[in-house]
Amino acid sequence: MQIEPIATFRSPLTTKFGIPRQSGLAKDLQGRIVLEQKYNDPNALRGLDGFDYVWLIWGFSANKSQKETFHPTVRPPRLGGNERIGVFASRSPFRPNNLGLSSVRIIAIEDNEIIVSGADLMDGTPIYDIKPYIPYADAHPDARGGFTDDRRWDNLEVEFDPKVLSKISSSEAKELTEVLSLDPRPHYQNNPERVYGMPFHHHDVHFKVAGKVLTVIEIVDL
Repeated sequence: MQIEPIATFRSPLTTKFGIPRQSGLAKDLQGRIVLEQKYNDPNALRGLDGFDYVWLIWGFSANKSQKETFHPTVRPPRLGGNERIGVFASRSPFRPNNLGLSSVRIIAIEDNEIIVSGADLMDGTPIYDIKPYIPYADAHPDARGGFTDDRRWDNLEVEFDPKVLSKISSSEAKELTEVLSLDPRPHYQNNPERVYGMPFHHHDVHFKVAGKVLTVIEIVDL
């Protein structure tokens, strides 16, 4: 079976570093689903405005192909990046077919674009299908969550050096705070003097992490 993208995702996050590790964690982070010309027909989106969420089936386009060598286990960040678990018991991006699945909230529908929030996709990600989220069939509030039930994920407190906030808008600051609070660092790194850089919108954001506090020390225009 051959599949082709029906849309491309546009996001302020242009690299894998900083992408939320699950959809819905950064609820204020907005992005756009832009339909490819072949599928740019208003009839294809008819009725979608009656739903609050959609499922996206998409490709981990920044990963190298996994077809050559199959790795049966992965190290999820939720387990600290050191413990291994079966790839099919994880949401790891390193999968045999490099396919991702995300539930995102619909903000608006404008021509051939769907404005959404809460996505865990980087800019330029190919989208292979869009399906409406149906609460009676898709929600299982009493379901077990495997290792995620036992491992708590503590968000960071985000602070800005006052002089850097003038570089971004209030809406960008809100999105950035939410993304950074999820701790984009690899979980085996814990050097309080290390400066990290992350592209965001048209800026390069520099920050440090000491304990549970992340401090944005500089925002540079790209």
